[in-house]
Amino acid sequence: MTSFVLHWAVLALALWLTSQVVPGVTVAGWGALAIGSAVLGVVNAVIRPVMTFMTLPLTILTLGLFYLVVNGAAFGLAAALVPGFDVASFVAAVLGALVTGLAAWVAGAVVKPGGSPAVTRRG
Repeated sequence: MTSFVLHWAVLALALWLTSQVVPGVTVAGWGALAIGSAVLGVVNAVIRPVMTFMTLPLTILTLGLFYLVVNGAAFGLAAALVPGFDVASFVAAVLGALVTGLAAWVAGAVVKPGGSPAVTRRG
């Protein structure tokens, strides 16, 4: 449970950072940020893998570049579902997905949810 809350907080921080950096991505308040990060987490966990599987041939043909479109579509879908979380255009959705993904990756690497530091054994 702690790992889930920590992951949610990291995603909320990343979404807030995205709204500050990417023009066209706006979050109206703390409530929209909390709900938006939860919905974005669900969309990334449930819907994006299905979209990735369905577009796999196109992703292979474009050497992986179409995956940016899939990420942008998932980000835009999450924004469409949450009032107060708005994305102005598809380009903003793609950039928002990139910035949110990078920020969540960096914050997750610093926080390390659910993990303990690696222990090396000397034999």
